[in-house]
Amino acid sequence: MIEARGLRKTFGAGASAFEAVRGIDVVVRRGEAFGFLGPNGAGKSSTMRMVAAVSPISGGELRILGLDPATDGPSIRARIGVCPQEDTLDNELDVWENLFIYGRYFGLPRAVVRERAEELLEFAKLTDKAKSRVEELSGGMKRRLTIARSLINRPDLLLLDEPTTGLDPQARHLLWDQLFRLKQAGVTLVLTTHYMDEAEQLCDRLVVMDKGVIVAEGAPGELIRTYSTREVAELRFAVGEEDNEVMAEKIADLADRLEVLPDRILVYADDGESVLAAALDRGLRPVASLVRRSSLEDVFLRLTGRTLVD
Repeated sequence: MIEARGLRKTFGAGASAFEAVRGIDVVVRRGEAFGFLGPNGAGKSSTMRMVAAVSPISGGELRILGLDPATDGPSIRARIGVCPQEDTLDNELDVWENLFIYGRYFGLPRAVVRERAEELLEFAKLTDKAKSRVEELSGGMKRRLTIARSLINRPDLLLLDEPTTGLDPQARHLLWDQLFRLKQAGVTLVLTTHYMDEAEQLCDRLVVMDKGVIVAEGAPGELIRTYSTREVAELRFAVGEEDNEVMAEKIADLADRLEVLPDRILVYADDGESVLAAALDRGLRPVASLVRRSSLEDVFLRLTGRTLVD
């Protein structure tokens, strides 16, 4: 569905040129859900715009649905759906009209668009809101309508940029269910997200990008096994005791890896309960502790760092 080899994207020229995507290789297979993860400025959005055939590549090779976006842009765009990060709905139209008019942009016959609009209203659970103005909808409803609109042409490939940003947990889980149904129906999904639990839930495979390059690739579980441990013990000590650096030295031999944060110590090990028991045996008395399984967020932070990127 997507094949990129040495893909590059550069903005500007000469001394002021900025290379946002620096020679990445990506293959997305038919019917899978594929994710791009990375901090702000990693190159995710630039990559997605090239894949959507709306931004020309600066170097390398890119094929979408077997076509070259440099020469076959209209043909590609006719077969993909795009759900942007920001809702671009027409507030002056009602819900049904947003679907119908968007479908007409693809040159679909009126009868076909009417049928698909009704199907998508049911899919998005918005049938009872068909005649409501967009401005009357909640954030979750607007997001569902945006995804429904991106499906009006029955795309082979659906691109989703931060599909659940700003939604409450109930709305997020409803969207996850809908995206899973799409995947079961054979639609290939490509998404960017800042939610690590979302990536774990939805993605069959993903890449982690940082500073324009891919730093890791694989299934979520595979990445966790490769870059983290089975469990993580989190230890918090009372203010006024020895600082966390000193505390960490006392348990360093118990961990595969230690991470010392201002408010707690993260101890990466295969058996977090054994780590906690050993720490107590050594006289350490954390005011709070927990043992959890390693997550994709642990992998993400290890690969890209904890420093805030603007």
